Amino acid sequence: MIRFFKRFSLPVSLFVGVVAYLLFSRIEQLQPIGNVAGPLCLDVMPVILFTILYVTFCKIQIKELRPRVWHFKLQGIRIALSALFVWLITLTTDADMKLILEGVFICIICPTAAAAPVVTEKLGGSIASLTIYTIIANVVTSVIIPLFFPMVEKEADITFLSAMLMVLRNVTVVLVVPLALALTSRKIIPAFTDWLRSKRDLAFYLWCINLAIVSGVTVRNILASTVSGMTLVWLLLLPLAVCVSLFAIGKAVGRPYGESISAGQALGQKNTVVGIWLTISFLNPLAAVAPGAYVLWQNMVNAWQLWYKEKYGKLKW
Repeated sequence: MIRFFKRFSLPVSLFVGVVAYLLFSRIEQLQPIGNVAGPLCLDVMPVILFTILYVTFCKIQIKELRPRVWHFKLQGIRIALSALFVWLITLTTDADMKLILEGVFICIICPTAAAAPVVTEKLGGSIASLTIYTIIANVVTSVIIPLFFPMVEKEADITFLSAMLMVLRNVTVVLVVPLALALTSRKIIPAFTDWLRSKRDLAFYLWCINLAIVSGVTVRNILASTVSGMTLVWLLLLPLAVCVSLFAIGKAVGRPYGESISAGQALGQKNTVVGIWLTISFLNPLAAVAPGAYVLWQNMVNAWQLWYKEKYGKLKW
């Protein structure tokens, strides 16, 4: 059983989250427990994420934290793809098509997930390289969101300064604080950080707990959506094509630098929680189905990569 969980951690976490949500929301006798446990899980998620990143960042040395050329190439690609879909949206007159394009657009423009370094380490990539990329990606996001969103939705009530402060506040709390704390800990309490580094999979299994919660929340949002028919099908399936494409493009860009794993995770693993919030707040809330589906697809891709590495020893691309 333990061996099975180690090999299929992500699918098991996704399955547990989905089943738990359905059980505690659909079975009348269990609903009171779900009404208490649901909000509690959401409150615990930031604490778990902070712990995950702190444990992961304890393995980084300051000298490793430097920008790479591929960091900026991927940012250029992300901006170009986002601009392409903004252009397509402005040309669209059909309401359903615009909704679908907005869903794809938000999947692309989302910054890299803060927890991406955890999977990157598990796959054999560079934690430090992806951490710097994630910080850069969030800074870039704080600039392009207020530029693109008013083009997508004319009524989008978002100013350049408010958007920038919103994203920068997020990156400071989620990334910079645990990073600074981890680097400080390496200097002040090296014995403790050495012990944490010896627990190789601690951050990964904590992340599996978070993933179970996220998958439950994602299914709840999808089931609660009022979108129906083929529009819903496209909002669920197109994120799969986007997800696979972004992972493939990232790997292709990073390969000449010997960082195909890190670059693939950098472009492909998205902070969809931010994407869903941005969509609901400033775009068409119905389009939030797309980033919700993306979180499931990206973790299926991650699960397949982890299975492949477990079976063959390393990724060959």
